[in-house]
Amino acid sequence: MSAQAVVSHRGSARWRHGHPWIYRSDVVDGPRTAGIVAVIDARGAFLGQALWSPTSEIRLRFLTAAEPPIDTAWWAERLRAAHARRAALDPTASAYRVVHAEGDGLPSLIVDRYGEYVVAQLLSAGLEAVRADVLAAIDAVLAPAGILLRNDASVRRHEGLPLIVEPVRGVVPDPLEVTEGDIRFLAAPHRGQKTGAFLDQREHHGLMGRLAHGRALDLFCYHGLFALHMAARAASVVGVDTSAEALGVAAENQRRNGRTNIEWREANVFDLLRELDTGGERYDTIVLDPPAFAKDREAVPGALRGYKEINRRALRLLRPGGLLLTASCSYHVGRSAFMAMLGDAAADARRQVVLERLLGQPADHPEVLTIPETGYLKGALLRVLA
Repeated sequence: MSAQAVVSHRGSARWRHGHPWIYRSDVVDGPRTAGIVAVIDARGAFLGQALWSPTSEIRLRFLTAAEPPIDTAWWAERLRAAHARRAALDPTASAYRVVHAEGDGLPSLIVDRYGEYVVAQLLSAGLEAVRADVLAAIDAVLAPAGILLRNDASVRRHEGLPLIVEPVRGVVPDPLEVTEGDIRFLAAPHRGQKTGAFLDQREHHGLMGRLAHGRALDLFCYHGLFALHMAARAASVVGVDTSAEALGVAAENQRRNGRTNIEWREANVFDLLRELDTGGERYDTIVLDPPAFAKDREAVPGALRGYKEINRRALRLLRPGGLLLTASCSYHVGRSAFMAMLGDAAADARRQVVLERLLGQPADHPEVLTIPETGYLKGALLRVLA
């Protein structure tokens, strides 16, 4: 390998401690073009191979400490191992994450399966430079009928890359039907959230499908997956979202599953919770799965105030014995801050609340302990006693 990068002692120490990134400030020298480089320290000792992004704040993303060629066969071996780890999804699903970037040792690569199709994201300049090998490996391991690149994630701007949705193999339909347990639903690979659907709440959808009872609320429902699962046991479910388009897809998902006890409501959740609380409404099961309230560290205080408000109101709406599944996908809001917020919300709501279960990411979105950036989803299942 001809291209190489030289890093500082502090940069090499990050790798030794299990974090795959080396930042611009810890790079002594490197090539002008993106790709795969050999990494050495200031004394010339070989440290490993990495993806190199010459204009990014994250200059290096670790691939391996060995010296094999990083070619199609190398990517295919890593993909095959990641795919094998998804062999026993619960509930079973035809839509799931095959590669969770650094969580699977494949930095800046996302690969999601939607039935016989694949939607992928190449999120760094270094990875973009070897896209031919990566796509060939996806073809070899997953044999999809079509591959779509959802390279429209804003993080690509930091890499000097364009934002684009690009078909690269075959034709990926939009929408297309996939399954989650016994639920059929539509994904929108070309234009939906993330790569076409929220795949990271699959286990929690199934959990609430087993536990829901009485009157249920699915707040920030998007395409209604929580509502569809809860409708199997709840007497009635109301799904709420601000997007009329999302609710239209939710209604179609309802039709496909023959659920007759769901009502969809277009509303601002903050306003609706205040209205329901003031009106004395009571529920037995509530799901709060909002979008990320904190896009950066500066937004965390405001985000925590928002989370506290909706959780406080939701707890006030629950009857004794009622369940609240609440979650945050804001990476910058840590677990300890989230749980402390829930305690404050319970105190302000003047409800006696017990923690039944801590919630996190499903098995196909692995969180590596030494790489906090691989984890973003946290939540709790709470029961109101009185």
